[in-house]
Amino acid sequence: MLVTNSRLLGTPVLSVQYGKPIGHLSSAIVDPDTLKILAFRINDAPDSTANLLDVKSIREYSNLGAVIDDVDELVGPEDVIRIKEVLDLNFDLLTLKVETKKGSKLGHVIDFTVTPEDFTIQQLIVKRPAIKALVDPELTIPRTEIVEITDYKVIVKDEEKTIKARAEKEDFVPNFVNPFRKADFAPADTESANTEEPKD
Repeated sequence: MLVTNSRLLGTPVLSVQYGKPIGHLSSAIVDPDTLKILAFRINDAPDSTANLLDVKSIREYSNLGAVIDDVDELVGPEDVIRIKEVLDLNFDLLTLKVETKKGSKLGHVIDFTVTPEDFTIQQLIVKRPAIKALVDPELTIPRTEIVEITDYKVIVKDEEKTIKARAEKEDFVPNFVNPFRKADFAPADTESANTEEPKD
């Protein structure tokens, strides 16, 4: 299943060691070469100098949050070479203009969808220019249609071949057991209201 970037942002980051949120996902750091999210900035991180979360450290993602082992999984901008390289590029996929190879202007990127298993970007959601928006307010462009990405724009194949259907909002249903559903991972300051039912 796919989840939009806008839905990811604000998601709690849950530490197995702490048993409670240690921050929230903020803006995504996207690698322009692979169109994958490398890391997220973290709001309210315990240490302001280590406020980045490498997606490789995310054990599980669900509607409850992004689960990591420990607060030590958070890193600083200088700690991971590839993350630092992308940060130095100041690359921001959102707001990039989108054009076809022939130069036809399609709009600009306002959101994107990813597979939460590996945080690969699968689709770009593009806001249309004013005139074209009367017919198609948004375009959903699959990554297979992308030809090139520059500092200023995304170049895609012919407009006629671009999927024009609006992005479907899919509810993400986790297919794993999240440890934060168990009482023994309840936050330390929470009283034991969540007790397990006695087993037969």
